Amino acid sequence: MMALGAAATYLLLPDRIAPTRPVSVRSLAVLPLQNLSADPAQEFFVDGMTDALIGRLSRIPDIRVISRTSAMHFKGTRLPLPEIARALQVDAIIEGSVVRSGSRLRISVQLIRAATDDHLWSGNYDRELRDVLNLQDEVAQAIARQIQITIGGQESGRRDAPRVSPDAYEDYLRGRFALNQGPTPRFDESVRYFEAALAKDPSFAPAYSGLATAYNGLGSVFGGAPPPDAQAKATRAAQQALELDSQLAEAHVVLAEALLWRWQWTDAEASYARAIDLNPNEASAHAGRARWLLAQGRVAEALVSARRARELDPLALYGTDIGWILFHARRYSEAIRELQTVLAVRPDDSRALWFVGFALIEQGQPKEAVKVLERTASISNRNPAVLGVLARAYARAGRRTDALRIVDELNRRRLASYVPPAAFVNAYLGLADHDQTFVWLERAYQERSGILQFLKVHPFFDPVRGDPRFAELVRRLNFPD
Repeated sequence: MMALGAAATYLLLPDRIAPTRPVSVRSLAVLPLQNLSADPAQEFFVDGMTDALIGRLSRIPDIRVISRTSAMHFKGTRLPLPEIARALQVDAIIEGSVVRSGSRLRISVQLIRAATDDHLWSGNYDRELRDVLNLQDEVAQAIARQIQITIGGQESGRRDAPRVSPDAYEDYLRGRFALNQGPTPRFDESVRYFEAALAKDPSFAPAYSGLATAYNGLGSVFGGAPPPDAQAKATRAAQQALELDSQLAEAHVVLAEALLWRWQWTDAEASYARAIDLNPNEASAHAGRARWLLAQGRVAEALVSARRARELDPLALYGTDIGWILFHARRYSEAIRELQTVLAVRPDDSRALWFVGFALIEQGQPKEAVKVLERTASISNRNPAVLGVLARAYARAGRRTDALRIVDELNRRRLASYVPPAAFVNAYLGLADHDQTFVWLERAYQERSGILQFLKVHPFFDPVRGDPRFAELVRRLNFPD
């Protein structure tokens, strides 16, 4: 059982009084809290406390709060705080620890000025657990108030956290833990935990939001699930989350992404805008809006949004999104340079390597693209989406037999598992077989494939833009004027 005993008041024990005059802080990062409990299995609980604190502080207007993905890069680090602050480009750092023993909990936190390593404020919180969600929210609120006093900020309004079954919340935290596992999230595992949480407490909106995020990941090209099924489940879960709590920024982001799959452009834009209004520090909302702008052909604006996402989450590899936008702008050399910055941090990142292959093909370097994409195929267990672009690279490099061999492989795999139509679209575009290209584009349309979102701007479609069938397909996608 996650929580035992009766509720008790928590104590703020300030180790240092905040300065009487506000300190100039316009950006901060919450480093992962340390788990000082005797039980290493409580790591998911401590990470949940870190997430709650980041989420609460993100609602302070005019303060840039680094997202969890970047903060988690420094979990267990021994780097000096000023060095971490420079890497994240923040004015201040929050660090702390959690000790949990049975039904007792102590959280210690401190606010540190990055440039000088001065401690601006610190405090300890002792509490008898009653339910974990309200504990986390109360402590996060108290810390937020102290930081607002210290830095002179004002927090936006938000009602108190809902009550939730402790057992349900434990499942929820475990789902989040699985979802946040670096470049290879455990989507299936996270779905099981979120569904377990909702079976115990069907009124807990964040679990629906997490479930929607997991299904959205499963429906991506690297998720492996058929998109129509995953999209429908993601949409239902996001809508249920918002029916229970309309102020969940993450749920608005997932709903916007689901709306994009259905080409409901205006509604998707409104959902992204609502997410940003609720939490201007929500990096995924800015990244999602960048993709929406790119789909409309508004490349310059898309770059601004993608770069804002990177400011909020500088180590979350949003450079991949920026490289993708630059590719569509036909700025291939810039796209490759941007993607190489991602690969310098994570050399085996399949998505970044895949996009490098796209750019090399269009830059007229198909032989180099083949090398990159063969490596990507190996890393990704011969992901069908990667194979489709590899077939294009083979064809452009004069290796038509190898390209046709890939098409045969994709057809065989269709008999046993899901293969996205986009894989065939890319292969047949490379082979200059336009009739088959449009056969598979129609299947992509029926499936609401993600490749069609970028139909207006994707360089791969340049050879067929003059075909009446292409103009008709663009019309059917209902792009706004």
